[in-house]
Amino acid sequence: MPPSADLGRVLAVITGASRGFGRAVAKDVSRSVRPGSVLVLVARSGPELRALQAELIQSEAGRAGLQVEVVVADVGQKEGLEEVLRRSKRAFTEEITHLVLVNNAASLGDVSHFMKDFTNMAEVDSYLSLNVSSALCLTAGVLQAFPRRPALRRTVVNVTSLCALQPFPSWGLYCTGKAARDMAFRVLAEEEPDLRVLSYSPGPLDTAMQAEARSKTADPNIKQSFSDLFAQGQLLTCEESCSKLMKVLLEDSFTSGAHIDVFDV
Repeated sequence: MPPSADLGRVLAVITGASRGFGRAVAKDVSRSVRPGSVLVLVARSGPELRALQAELIQSEAGRAGLQVEVVVADVGQKEGLEEVLRRSKRAFTEEITHLVLVNNAASLGDVSHFMKDFTNMAEVDSYLSLNVSSALCLTAGVLQAFPRRPALRRTVVNVTSLCALQPFPSWGLYCTGKAARDMAFRVLAEEEPDLRVLSYSPGPLDTAMQAEARSKTADPNIKQSFSDLFAQGQLLTCEESCSKLMKVLLEDSFTSGAHIDVFDV
């Protein structure tokens, strides 16, 4: 089928939207929706989130009727998830034709240690709460709040990584979180055949997380590989990668539950 010209009249919930890839997704989605759409942007950083809100409201899409709601919340906490769901339900109208949830919020975790060093269960639990539990529980909450109905398309995007498929020494927490999320969303795709589920790997991005990886990774080979990507100008911009994600979403020909890498688009 030919790609759609837009995503429709959308309610889009995007986590980790204040910076990096999440910010790029919010901007690209705003340019790919019909008037009357609503973006619910979620992040812990209030000033950056509100600056993005102001930018989008003043954009062409904003002037055409796009609404932008911001939720300053930690999705790793129960109260944060509840606030996102409450605001999303309040933003929904009967004119919405497409629900889009982008699970982007994530953290790198402590890459300065190896697996044998993680004896602190509270540290591991905290990491998994933000990087796995929050995405699963937010997705479940959104699907319950907006159940299947004939006039409503529903799409869930899991922002994943090569680390979901390949082990990176000293990146044990990150690899574990990404692998767990990939499998959870594959199960979701099997359980909900009407739902469009995509795990999108945006590739090596020129972000603050990459800078952290270059400075703190314990494994010397992994650390050097990231330093080389940066030095050789091989990191992708968030905008470059996000344009590939939008292409996949607009074409809407992917197998639900698939893991799609930026370099395969």
